[in-house]
Amino acid sequence: MSRSTARATARGELIADTAIDLLAERGLRGLTHRAVDEAAGLPQGSTSNHARTREALLEAAVRRLAVREARVLGPAQRMPGPGDGPGMPAEAVALALHRYLTHHRHLAVARYELALEATRRPALRAIYDRAGTAAFREPLVAMMAAAGSTDPERHALSLIAWCDGVMFSCTAGSYHSTVPTPEELRAGLEELLRGMLGG
Repeated sequence: MSRSTARATARGELIADTAIDLLAERGLRGLTHRAVDEAAGLPQGSTSNHARTREALLEAAVRRLAVREARVLGPAQRMPGPGDGPGMPAEAVALALHRYLTHHRHLAVARYELALEATRRPALRAIYDRAGTAAFREPLVAMMAAAGSTDPERHALSLIAWCDGVMFSCTAGSYHSTVPTPEELRAGLEELLRGMLGG
């Protein structure tokens, strides 16, 4: 990668990261090209040069958010095998969820802002769905298959729905002031996975 390409990539990431931070702090109304320039310490017009329209800025935020969330919530280094039972995937997912809820809550808030906006913008919806499928859905389907699931797609949906529910409740819902311990998260996940995987 050339030096100029590396600079452009770094600036693009800075702009997208700043957009995510602004979404979490101020909501959609607070996300403007000028606000990104100011918050990122960039010369006025830098964000407009990178993402000319609001749609383009939102799309950049969605793509970057998927990358950042995947780093926090990515699957375990070792995929479970059929003999592992529900404990191994429960441990991996519980630790990832706890890490997310204790250190990366602002990403969830930004994601909720973007998810709601995507319901009103078909082009953004398509990008949001593609990013989520590649970063989360496909790895969890593979994890469930490796753990011995008889219906990995359906079981991955149940697991995602459970995790999304916990993240929302502990970020913006009735449990927003409480973060479950890794042990509590693991216990809940084991109950769920035991029902799906048996044992």
